[in-house]
Amino acid sequence: MDVKALQRQLRDFAAARDWQPYHTPKNLAMALMVEAAELLELFQWLTPEESRSLTIDVADKERVADEIADVLLYLLQLADHTGVDLEQAVLAKLAKNARKHPVAGGREYK
Repeated sequence: MDVKALQRQLRDFAAARDWQPYHTPKNLAMALMVEAAELLELFQWLTPEESRSLTIDVADKERVADEIADVLLYLLQLADHTGVDLEQAVLAKLAKNARKHPVAGGREYK
């Protein structure tokens, strides 16, 4: 997945529709949370076992995929509009998490 290319594509998509004035970090963060809530809603009343078996129903799996994609698209836009390099941020966070939660025996994420 080419994050930078996706961000360019999202900028072009928004520009073609004159949506740039609405794509502020605040609005994008709010939209991200709405989409995350829509994803959560799909799992809301399922048991843990039911939540693991969504592949049984193709329509359910497609709805989950759509909501995951919506979350990612807003996250990509939010990172783009705030100047956050997602690859660097993810690698730095993984390293922080490894230091905070070391594996027994002292192995760390590099």
